[in-house]
Amino acid sequence: MALVECQLARVVMSETQDTHVVTLKEKDGERTVRIWIGLWEVFAIHRTVNNEPPPRPLTHELFGSVLDALNVQIERIVISELRGRTYFGRLILRQDGQTFDIDSRPSDAIALGAGTETPIFVEEAVLRDVAN
Repeated sequence: MALVECQLARVVMSETQDTHVVTLKEKDGERTVRIWIGLWEVFAIHRTVNNEPPPRPLTHELFGSVLDALNVQIERIVISELRGRTYFGRLILRQDGQTFDIDSRPSDAIALGAGTETPIFVEEAVLRDVAN
Protein backbone atom coordinates (compact mmCIF):
# COMPACT_ATOMS: atom_id res chain seq x y z
CA MET A 1 0.00 0.00 0.00
CA ALA A 2 1.80 3.05 -1.28
CA LEU A 3 0.98 6.40 0.28
CA VAL A 4 1.07 9.68 -1.63
CA GLU A 5 1.55 12.88 0.35
CA CYS A 6 -1.07 15.50 -0.38
CA GLN A 7 -1.88 18.94 0.93
CA LEU A 8 -5.08 20.75 1.65
CA ALA A 9 -5.56 22.79 -1.51
CA ARG A 10 -9.07 24.16 -1.24
CA VAL A 11 -12.05 24.34 1.07
CA VAL A 12 -15.39 25.19 -0.55
CA MET A 13 -18.28 26.07 1.72
CA SER A 14 -21.55 26.59 -0.11
CA GLU A 15 -24.03 29.00 1.37
CA THR A 16 -26.88 27.96 -0.92
CA GLN A 17 -26.49 24.17 -1.16
CA ASP A 18 -25.52 21.29 1.07
CA THR A 19 -22.43 20.64 -1.06
CA HIS A 20 -19.19 21.32 0.76
CA VAL A 21 -15.88 20.11 -0.61
CA VAL A 22 -12.32 19.71 0.56
CA THR A 23 -9.77 19.33 -2.22
CA LEU A 24 -6.47 17.59 -1.58
CA LYS A 25 -3.65 18.03 -4.09
CA GLU A 26 -0.73 15.69 -4.59
CA LYS A 27 2.25 17.43 -2.98
CA ASP A 28 4.73 16.60 -5.74
CA GLY A 29 2.26 16.22 -8.60
CA GLU A 30 -0.91 17.47 -10.19
CA ARG A 31 -3.56 14.94 -9.13
CA THR A 32 -6.37 16.10 -6.86
CA VAL A 33 -9.02 14.41 -4.75
CA ARG A 34 -12.33 16.04 -3.88
CA ILE A 35 -14.02 14.91 -0.70
CA TRP A 36 -17.60 16.00 -0.09
CA ILE A 37 -18.12 16.77 3.59
CA GLY A 38 -20.82 17.99 5.94
CA LEU A 39 -21.62 21.53 6.98
CA TRP A 40 -20.11 21.30 10.47
CA GLU A 41 -16.90 19.75 9.19
CA VAL A 42 -16.40 22.36 6.45
CA PHE A 43 -17.17 25.08 8.98
CA ALA A 44 -14.51 23.72 11.36
CA ILE A 45 -11.87 23.33 8.63
CA HIS A 46 -12.63 26.74 7.13
CA ARG A 47 -12.33 28.49 10.50
CA THR A 48 -9.09 26.69 11.34
CA VAL A 49 -7.48 27.41 7.96
CA ASN A 50 -8.49 31.06 8.21
CA ASN A 51 -7.34 31.35 11.83
CA GLU A 52 -10.83 32.27 13.08
CA PRO A 53 -11.22 30.46 16.39
CA PRO A 54 -14.77 29.98 17.64
CA PRO A 55 -15.73 31.50 20.99
CA ARG A 56 -15.82 27.99 22.53
CA PRO A 57 -13.96 24.84 21.43
CA LEU A 58 -15.59 22.73 18.76
CA THR A 59 -15.39 18.95 19.01
CA HIS A 60 -12.17 18.58 17.00
CA GLU A 61 -10.54 21.35 19.06
CA LEU A 62 -11.59 19.63 22.27
CA PHE A 63 -10.13 16.35 21.01
CA GLY A 64 -6.92 18.15 20.00
CA SER A 65 -6.65 19.63 23.50
CA VAL A 66 -7.11 16.18 25.03
CA LEU A 67 -4.36 14.79 22.79
CA ASP A 68 -2.06 17.65 23.82
CA ALA A 69 -2.79 17.10 27.51
CA LEU A 70 -1.96 13.39 27.12
CA ASN A 71 1.21 14.18 25.14
CA VAL A 72 -0.09 12.47 22.00
CA GLN A 73 1.16 13.68 18.62
CA ILE A 74 -0.77 13.33 15.38
CA GLU A 75 1.82 11.73 13.15
CA ARG A 76 -0.24 11.72 9.96
CA ILE A 77 -3.68 11.55 8.39
CA VAL A 78 -4.33 8.79 5.86
CA ILE A 79 -7.21 8.65 3.39
CA SER A 80 -7.21 4.89 3.09
CA GLU A 81 -10.21 3.73 1.15
CA LEU A 82 -13.20 4.64 -0.98
CA ARG A 83 -16.26 2.42 -0.69
CA GLY A 84 -19.10 3.49 -2.91
CA ARG A 85 -19.07 7.25 -2.46
CA THR A 86 -17.72 7.20 1.10
CA TYR A 87 -14.08 7.89 1.95
CA PHE A 88 -12.47 6.23 4.95
CA GLY A 89 -9.51 7.56 6.85
CA ARG A 90 -7.16 6.92 9.72
CA LEU A 91 -5.38 9.04 12.26
CA ILE A 92 -1.91 7.79 13.06
CA LEU A 93 -1.07 8.90 16.59
CA ARG A 94 2.13 8.56 18.61
CA GLN A 95 2.58 8.61 22.37
CA ASP A 96 5.78 7.67 24.20
CA GLY A 97 7.11 5.72 21.22
CA GLN A 98 3.89 3.76 20.72
CA THR A 99 1.84 4.16 17.54
CA PHE A 100 -1.94 4.06 17.41
CA ASP A 101 -3.95 3.65 14.18
CA ILE A 102 -7.43 5.11 14.73
CA ASP A 103 -10.38 4.86 12.32
CA SER A 104 -11.57 8.36 11.39
CA ARG A 105 -13.75 10.15 8.92
CA PRO A 106 -11.38 12.08 6.64
CA SER A 107 -13.19 15.35 7.33
CA ASP A 108 -12.76 14.97 11.10
CA ALA A 109 -9.09 14.08 10.72
CA ILE A 110 -8.49 17.04 8.40
CA ALA A 111 -10.33 19.39 10.80
CA LEU A 112 -8.13 18.14 13.63
CA GLY A 113 -4.90 18.46 11.65
CA ALA A 114 -5.69 21.63 9.68
CA GLY A 115 -4.26 23.99 12.26
CA THR A 116 -0.99 22.07 12.46
CA GLU A 117 1.64 20.83 10.06
CA THR A 118 0.12 17.33 10.11
CA PRO A 119 0.93 15.56 6.84
CA ILE A 120 -1.97 14.13 4.84
CA PHE A 121 -1.52 10.98 2.78
CA VAL A 122 -3.83 9.28 0.29
CA GLU A 123 -3.48 5.62 -0.63
CA GLU A 124 -2.20 5.38 -4.21
CA ALA A 125 -5.10 3.11 -5.18
CA VAL A 126 -7.63 5.70 -3.99
CA LEU A 127 -5.78 8.54 -5.70
CA ARG A 128 -5.54 6.57 -8.93
CA ASP A 129 -9.28 5.82 -8.90
CA VAL A 130 -10.55 9.34 -8.21
CA ALA A 131 -7.83 11.81 -9.16
CA ASN A 132 -8.71 14.70 -11.43
